[in-house]
Amino acid sequence: MEIYLLRHGIAEDQKPGGRDADRALTGEGKKKLREVLAVAKAAGVSPDVILTSPYRRAKETAEIAREVLAGSLTVIPGTAFTPGGEMRDAWADIRGHRDAKAVMVATHEPFAGLFAAFLLNAPGMQVDFKKGAIMRIDVDSYGPQPRGLLKWMLTPRLAGAS
Repeated sequence: MEIYLLRHGIAEDQKPGGRDADRALTGEGKKKLREVLAVAKAAGVSPDVILTSPYRRAKETAEIAREVLAGSLTVIPGTAFTPGGEMRDAWADIRGHRDAKAVMVATHEPFAGLFAAFLLNAPGMQVDFKKGAIMRIDVDSYGPQPRGLLKWMLTPRLAGAS
């Protein structure tokens, strides 16, 4: 299975008295995200399903990914993909889609970097996961501890996002 970790795009600052979960993507964040996803689509990224954090900025990121990659994709929110999500819960959610060829996860930091390390069975690994970046990790077994293979990472700067 191909697993695409997608960090949400640039989001607005938290408003005084507002909830972090309610922060929306900015116009710039949406634009750069579309540019990164267009490059990813040209490279053959074609998930069967998108799993997302229930936070607004991640859900908006998932919807933009659906729009750019294939309008018929199913987007499924899951609490495991929040900034403080549990790795094993997230892995269980992905394993529930083991018949899929490719799964995309719209998420946040620090979860994205930590989950990449978990999927690669490299707990000490650190990832500089930029907003709007996408990473592909392939897994070929679905046991309790994955042993993934890092295929690539695309950041907005590498994608030429302006």
